[in-house]
Amino acid sequence: MSKPVSIKDLEDGKLINKPVHVFGWVKTFRSNRFISLNDGSMINDIQCVIDLQSSEVDINQINTGASIEVYGKLVESLGKGQKFEILVDQLNVLGSSNPDNYPIQPKKHSFEFLRENAHLRIRTKTISSVMRIRSEISYAIHKFFNENGFFYVHTPIITGSDAEGAGEMFSVSSLDKSKIPMDNDGSIDFSKDFFGKETHLTVSGQLEAEALAMGLSKVYTFGPTFRAENSNTSRHLAEFWMIEPEMAFCDLTENINLAEKFIKYIIKHTYDKCKNDIEFLNERLTKEEMNLPKDKRSELSLKEKIEFVINNDFVKLSYSEAFDILKNCKRNKKNKFTYKIENWGCDFQSEHERFLVEKHFKCPVVVYDYPAKIKAFYMRLNEDGKTVRAMDILFPGIGEIVGGSQREERLDVLEKRIEELDIDDKELWWYLDLRKYGSVKHSGFGLGLERLILFITGMNNIRDVIPFPRTPKNADF
Repeated sequence: MSKPVSIKDLEDGKLINKPVHVFGWVKTFRSNRFISLNDGSMINDIQCVIDLQSSEVDINQINTGASIEVYGKLVESLGKGQKFEILVDQLNVLGSSNPDNYPIQPKKHSFEFLRENAHLRIRTKTISSVMRIRSEISYAIHKFFNENGFFYVHTPIITGSDAEGAGEMFSVSSLDKSKIPMDNDGSIDFSKDFFGKETHLTVSGQLEAEALAMGLSKVYTFGPTFRAENSNTSRHLAEFWMIEPEMAFCDLTENINLAEKFIKYIIKHTYDKCKNDIEFLNERLTKEEMNLPKDKRSELSLKEKIEFVINNDFVKLSYSEAFDILKNCKRNKKNKFTYKIENWGCDFQSEHERFLVEKHFKCPVVVYDYPAKIKAFYMRLNEDGKTVRAMDILFPGIGEIVGGSQREERLDVLEKRIEELDIDDKELWWYLDLRKYGSVKHSGFGLGLERLILFITGMNNIRDVIPFPRTPKNADF
């Protein structure tokens, strides 16, 4: 018997006219003769041609969704739509499927329906393409940092500090909910809890990564982060994956340049490695947009957007320059923005970020030197006393895809900033310690994996680029 191979291994034709052994799930079964089989290794199915007269298999078991094992000969296909097919010598049904209630039928399903069947949606062409791309992006991330002298570090998922100051965090506790211990003032007595203090799921590994960069120089984290934001938009998840590099001896300009280099590397690597999947998603998106009014259609196809980012430099401008562009644009003057731009210091919304990228510059944009009052405490204060060395990278269709900064390395300035923002410095004693012992300029950024996947795949909803999305009222799988 021949050794099992993946369907992807058949693509190059090296096994033509040789016996092959494959596994997979039935996509369709036509004319009691032609089986479309897929094992997830690539987007294309392999056609298996079976002669039922000479086969002992029960035809009633070969249904969409069934898992089968096939032995046969790989030959050139005489039919349209495929180069090769397998002439079946032996077929074994491994797991049957009831055709009357199998949810993933060979027809178009809404993404909402697929989310309700998230345990099976991986068997669709669209979702399987997205997940193969997600895998390749993840590999490329590690490859880039390894090639550029970074060390991969694992920062805690359970934390006692709030890196963002957002206050929207999931609590971690082992207390008996029916007998929660209380202090005299009516608050929960966390000294009786597992860690002896209030703890949460992390929103970022940045602070701990900073500590590790102070001994390893260049580090990065890549793991799950959590935010208890009650938001049901197409851009938010309660559990998502973040890539966060931290670099000692690095200023904001170097940080921006690294982020641009990093993003282009990841996108180009994925584009080169996932051509068939991206081609399929490109065609899917083009067909979808044909149903939209002309003014709602993208000017560039998915492939053209990807190539444009790879081949062009990002535009870089200060917050003040971006503010002036937005305040003076026709859309703002005619009150077409949901949030009108009026006073310097306002926080840009997604509609403003996308205007800069999609309408004004028509390319990715880096905005830097943001007002201190809208940014986190750890960002380095500029000499003007009102802006910080922060930067955001904005992408078409996405808005902010990267957020980063040069970190405040001066102890006195950091302590004053923490006091101004009324942050409890007792939880940050170790973070302040880093400024006492060999402090250096240092920088870092965070890239949301799912947002990058949205861009590369052209998907519209972030819930469709993570295997099992966690959103408000949704943790079914």
